[in-house]
Amino acid sequence: MELQKYFSKFLKQRKKILSEKDYFLNSEIGKIIGCDLQNISLYREAFSLKSSSKNPEIKNYERLEFLGDSILGSIISCHLYSTYPQANEGYLTQMKSKIVNRKNLNKVGEDLKLTKFIQSGHNSMLSENISGNLFEALIGAVYLDLGYSACERIVLQRLLTPTEINKLENKIVSYKGLLLEWSQKNKVNIRYETCEEVQPSKQTVFRCTVWLENEKTSNATETSKKKAEEKAAQRAFYVLNKKENILGSSKIHT
Repeated sequence: MELQKYFSKFLKQRKKILSEKDYFLNSEIGKIIGCDLQNISLYREAFSLKSSSKNPEIKNYERLEFLGDSILGSIISCHLYSTYPQANEGYLTQMKSKIVNRKNLNKVGEDLKLTKFIQSGHNSMLSENISGNLFEALIGAVYLDLGYSACERIVLQRLLTPTEINKLENKIVSYKGLLLEWSQKNKVNIRYETCEEVQPSKQTVFRCTVWLENEKTSNATETSKKKAEEKAAQRAFYVLNKKENILGSSKIHT
């Protein structure tokens, strides 16, 4: 009973020490990672956007994002190495890419609703990758706050579980890479022609055409060269798969 009173008093005192904003951050991040935070300032930094101020003392998430990217890569690499003892280097590399690629990390960050924890900075126009960036920054903060072992446990038990990782095994991450692999195996020349176009609305877009040998196979228009080439490659893949079943319908996951 005395112990219960002590903890109740301790929690009330801690709430008084933390600002209302910090208490919310401490409580909600604690629910996500499944344990108590030790250094709230790390998480405050992990969710602070870049400021227009040139003051070097004003921190933002970018340094923790850099660190989190490396820590996450290490955790996933070790997990894959032990989980797939017979897999070769190429397979392990592909699996790691499927897990830590920007699209998947963005989804994880979005599912966790990490943008609601943004502390400061200009958030009126968030980048399309902000959720994935914040996720990596969170990993960096957890590593510095709790250590590598705890961070590894949190990642694999709560954030990127083996069950979720297994779902990615047959997922196609890059159709452009897939086409390149197929063309090299079948000795088929593949090339991409990409050009800028200005639409009536004055918006600049990119149109990409995929050629297999001298045959125009597909085309696509997107807001960036990279997106246009990937979309055109995806369409070319479906054309080829329909003709030759290059992967088999059971392996197609978009």
